[in-house]
Amino acid sequence: MKINAFEVAARYVYPAVRRRLVEILREKGLSQGRIAKLLHITQSAVSRYLSMRRGHLINVAKFRDIDTLLRNLANQIMTDEPDEYTIHKLLIKATLEVLARGYACSIHARVDPSIDPSKCGICTTLFAPEATAA
Repeated sequence: MKINAFEVAARYVYPAVRRRLVEILREKGLSQGRIAKLLHITQSAVSRYLSMRRGHLINVAKFRDIDTLLRNLANQIMTDEPDEYTIHKLLIKATLEVLARGYACSIHARVDPSIDPSKCGICTTLFAPEATAA
């Protein structure tokens, strides 16, 4: 294994989750500036997410459960306007959910061909809800 699960999460999954959240907030009619303020990121970062120059290798929108989670998160963010630490925590939770459900296995295998997702099971075991509750 040349690239571990944490690297995949940090390099590919977290940015994809954040990109989808930005897209959802934009769909709700928010400006790039407002999205940046709510997510505690720069307007330039918002622009890069929307133009698919960041977080584009995984389309988390195709996973209905994750998309629903992010839509609920978007509503929560718009209502509560949480601080940057809470935003980061919520994005990490969503990232771990993507890993737990095995949705990042194909990208992991693509960026590290030595990975065999059918034999691995690290993320689906390690980040499963019952494993993280212990």
